[in-house]
Amino acid sequence: MPVGKVKWYEPTKGFGFLVAEDGQEVYLPASALPSGVKEVRAGTRMEFGIAEGRKGAQALSVRILDKAPSVARAKRKPAEQQAVIVEDLIRLLDGISDGLRNGRYPEKRQSAKIATVLRAVADDLDA
Repeated sequence: MPVGKVKWYEPTKGFGFLVAEDGQEVYLPASALPSGVKEVRAGTRMEFGIAEGRKGAQALSVRILDKAPSVARAKRKPAEQQAVIVEDLIRLLDGISDGLRNGRYPEKRQSAKIATVLRAVADDLDA
């Protein structure tokens, strides 16, 4: 059976394309995906059968070999660096909590910066 990677897949349209190791582009319909799989990401390695359809090569009975690597996971900081960032964030939030206890929210510009830092740390942790 040929092996290839998902070039792109659009779950709302129900199809996409694979690129076989020999460079051939193969149509990937949703019906060829394994049961329970609703979508696949670009770069996912698959083994598949090929049949000639009206519009060219079409994948049949796809089997996922390797999922696409997570870009977010590959870009996140080492755990030791993340620990320092989290400790700094805790100190920052402690300072804000003092103001909140006294009935004061941080100024809008400071709030936006804090929210950005919180989102960045959450994204790194969630990757």
